[in-house]
Amino acid sequence: MLQKIKYALMRFMQGRYGADSLGRFLVWTALVFYILGMFIPYAWFLSYIGLAALIYTLFRMFSRNTARRTAENAWFWNKTSKLRTSFSQARVRFKNRKEYKYFRCPKCHAWLKLKRGAGEGTLTCGKCKHAFKAKA
Repeated sequence: MLQKIKYALMRFMQGRYGADSLGRFLVWTALVFYILGMFIPYAWFLSYIGLAALIYTLFRMFSRNTARRTAENAWFWNKTSKLRTSFSQARVRFKNRKEYKYFRCPKCHAWLKLKRGAGEGTLTCGKCKHAFKAKA
């Protein structure tokens, strides 16, 4: 019985776009808007914004226009690339915080690292070639 349902769903979804990162983002955004609409007085419209986001997500998932949905997802990835990069770099800095001490370049604000226990050293920024002293 479950196998029949599984194959029926597989046949239905054949040729349709399915889920992607923009869809996951829209689902989480819809959930946040819906919860905010429940708890903030006089903000009932937030629940409707969340519902609209869910409906659009379902529309995208069941769409057969895969070229358009792929272009939308690529646009989303391009717009969020800086944010994703900064989060992944922050995660790496946090993971290596016991081994390295991190500094920001005073000129261009790029991240630089110095091995812990190295004492005071001169760091030269790879981006702008500015040299400054830092103590690990």
